[in-house]
Amino acid sequence: MTKKRKHQEDFQKVKLKVGKKKPKLENATDTTFKTKAIQIPEQLKEDGVLPTQNRKLNIKDLLSQMHHYSPGVKHNALLGLKDLLSQYPFVIDAHLSNIISEVAAVFTDKDSGVRGAAVHLLQFLASKVRAEQIAPFFPLVSAHLSSAMTHIGEGIQEDSLKVLDVLLEAYPALLTDRSSILLKNFVELISHQQLSKRLKSREKLSWMLSVNPNRRVTSQQWRLNVLTRLKKFLQAVVDGSSEIEDEGLQEQKDSPHSVRNPVCISWKVHANNQQHIQLFENGGLRPKINSSFRLRSLASVMDSAEKGLSSAENLKGFIEIIIPLLIECWIEASPAQSAPILGNLLESESQQLMQQVLSIIHLLWKLTKRHDETYKMELWLRMNYLVDFKHHFMRHFPYSLQETVKHKKKDSCKGNKYCMTSSNSVDHLLLNLTLCDIMVSLASTSTLQTDSGWLDMIRKFVTDTLQDGSKLNSKQVNRLLGVTWRLMQIQQNKVATEPLIKAVYTLYQQRNLLFPVRTLLLKFFSRVYQKEDLRTQRIRSRSKVLSRWLAGLPQQLALLGLRNPELSNQLIDIIHSAASRSNKELLQSLQATAARIY
Repeated sequence: MTKKRKHQEDFQKVKLKVGKKKPKLENATDTTFKTKAIQIPEQLKEDGVLPTQNRKLNIKDLLSQMHHYSPGVKHNALLGLKDLLSQYPFVIDAHLSNIISEVAAVFTDKDSGVRGAAVHLLQFLASKVRAEQIAPFFPLVSAHLSSAMTHIGEGIQEDSLKVLDVLLEAYPALLTDRSSILLKNFVELISHQQLSKRLKSREKLSWMLSVNPNRRVTSQQWRLNVLTRLKKFLQAVVDGSSEIEDEGLQEQKDSPHSVRNPVCISWKVHANNQQHIQLFENGGLRPKINSSFRLRSLASVMDSAEKGLSSAENLKGFIEIIIPLLIECWIEASPAQSAPILGNLLESESQQLMQQVLSIIHLLWKLTKRHDETYKMELWLRMNYLVDFKHHFMRHFPYSLQETVKHKKKDSCKGNKYCMTSSNSVDHLLLNLTLCDIMVSLASTSTLQTDSGWLDMIRKFVTDTLQDGSKLNSKQVNRLLGVTWRLMQIQQNKVATEPLIKAVYTLYQQRNLLFPVRTLLLKFFSRVYQKEDLRTQRIRSRSKVLSRWLAGLPQQLALLGLRNPELSNQLIDIIHSAASRSNKELLQSLQATAARIY
């Protein structure tokens, strides 16, 4: 065989014939396969056991419909979920994670009906699920809430406030743990950042109120809605802090009837100077340690952004942002803008907005008091905001509410479309008291001469309100007495304090006072007496009104009898405290009425 013949045999060309199959290649892959059906009867039985609602849909079917593109299907799925969970509450515990994630995901749905159904379902779940159960899933709920609050759609923003109401009512502690994010969302709901060339060089960005003409409500009504929720949120933060004392009159911690802890003393050990005794260590009082060192808590390990308002830096930063915006809201609602002729008379909507502005500032002031550098915070607040507050807040003080009534028929208000009459509502009193709380907290004994002008206005308002306070409730009296006590601490001379004590005594002498009001007045007088008793040991100048009140206590106890044992017990405690201090007027009155008391 020649070399050429061998080469042709290696590379022979296969000839294909018509009608015959093409031969398979040597490297061809076999792609044929066989299938068999697999049946799992147990899983099919489990689906049949799950409870269903009226439309024969179980929890898995309803949750799967939440991903449907049709708003009607999602709306019906939410209604079906509420119906199913109300009939079978045990399903909530088994599928809580899936339910929470699906419901929170539709906070930002485009359809308003779906969002409304989600709010109603969330409200139903809040009544069934405890805070400990929802805590692991709450970061997801908070993230969807933040997304809804900062959404570009106006309707989604409005419905996010309804979600916030449900969470604030049911889980305030869980919500306030994420205050750093939510507070910024509140600011963005009513304002936007100024991005002018002049402000780009500044380190701190400036914010200004925003106006959106596409909303269904007016700008003032929208700000009122947002500020109302912000006030509720800050109130939850204040309530969650045990270090903050409530405003108004507080009960004395160092009362003579406080519980004392016994001290075991071994005289032999003490005689040999081996046992040291501190007199006030076990006296029932908290020791006041004058030291700059503090133990580090677990919260100090967290980042400052995660601390929220518990950090002094974050609190100052939020105050610097929100206070200018609140002042702008006040200017828009102030009577000088609405109707200059009315002076200090307010319309209902303006009064509500101004009340929310002052309530937010008051809560922020209370949050500043829980930090160790309280005096520095008060000084910082005074330096930055006292001038603006005097100019805007005290300009038309005190404020009163105007009712606008539209008359269909002709009456005494002829020629006027609207007839305005002064309202006796207590809302304007709450507005004025909140303003007094804020302004008085910025004053001190060292700044008395500078602040004498607006302090006299507050002192006159408090005196007039107390003298005509027969219709006041316990909350209003508590706020009034708190402002009164602060005024007495600022200016401690008898000329300034005696009219205030006389005004409180005028209210105390009125009959048919509510029991909580009477109790508050007794606590106030007892506190003033103890404070004066310490002061008069150096300077003998006792208040005549206070002496008259003390002298009348035994006679009041005799007249009260057994009608109110709790009030009688309070009177006996005060009489015992004053008698142990050898008060001359009280001892004479007690001796005269002793027979009647016995």
